[in-house]
Amino acid sequence: MTTEEETLVTAEMLERKGVWGESRVSPPISESDIRKWAIASYWPETPPRLFWDADYAASTTWGGLIAPQDFNPFAWPIDRPPIQSMADRSSRGNRGMNGGQVETFGVPMRPGDVITARSRLKEWNERTTRLGLTLFSFTELEWRNQRDELVKTRISTGIRF
Repeated sequence: MTTEEETLVTAEMLERKGVWGESRVSPPISESDIRKWAIASYWPETPPRLFWDADYAASTTWGGLIAPQDFNPFAWPIDRPPIQSMADRSSRGNRGMNGGQVETFGVPMRPGDVITARSRLKEWNERTTRLGLTLFSFTELEWRNQRDELVKTRISTGIRF
């Protein structure tokens, strides 16, 4: 860690660390949502029947249709959060990049499920790299269904320098 004078960690980050933000709730997932997502994801190939053929899906260990793991019930929101303006990217700490993400999946999403999402700043570490003082921040996203079953977690890495 660097000295207090040499840090990209903000007061807001210190306040937000480990604190879950406001939840978002998806509309109920429909069979049509799942089918359209699968068609788009597998195009031009035919998607697996598990995602669109209810009779077939009922005969599997899943007992019915499930959504592909990458399905996003928040993909087409009516209300979109405002886009934040870009700060002066040339100033210290305002340049950044996506450091990737790791997803872990729980129960599959099914027709009728309502997904609740929440996120938090999980942790960070700061060190000097060839880019200079660099901050690696880790944001955790959690999705749960209406039965409070874990659907997915994602840890995203943001890099600022």
